[in-house]
Amino acid sequence: MGQILEKFQGKQWREKQMRKITDKVFYHFKNETGRANLTFEDLYIAVLLIYNDINKRLPGPHFDPPSKEEVRALMQECDMDLDGELDHEEFVKFVKRLTKDTFITVSQGLIITLAVAPTVALLTKRTTEGVPGVGKVVQKIPNAVYASLVTLTIVMFQKSS
Repeated sequence: MGQILEKFQGKQWREKQMRKITDKVFYHFKNETGRANLTFEDLYIAVLLIYNDINKRLPGPHFDPPSKEEVRALMQECDMDLDGELDHEEFVKFVKRLTKDTFITVSQGLIITLAVAPTVALLTKRTTEGVPGVGKVVQKIPNAVYASLVTLTIVMFQKSS
């Protein structure tokens, strides 16, 4: 039951974060242009802004934005009223479909990091026991704290690369 609740909360959190990003971008263009809908040109710039935000905020690999052709094809799929523009709800649907693979990749990378890093940390702690000077200091650090520090370092390294 706890795992299901955590999964649901994680999904809710991601959806909430994406809704914040999509609302911010959509209303930026609406205020900038004075129009209620996004044209293709506005939409492509919005996609670039969204991918820039994703790459800044999420750990893991850098994600390249889709090509103009991919954006145009997805726009046509999400343009429910066939007016050649996206309203707010169409834009939200567009962004969800555009970024679904991105979140799967990020989630897989985080799961691997969070599962492997603590084990690696504890193994490296054991190997430093015989190192003069360093070994005694490392051994005084509680395992949980050491594992957390190593995991945080790995996540920061992944984000920077």
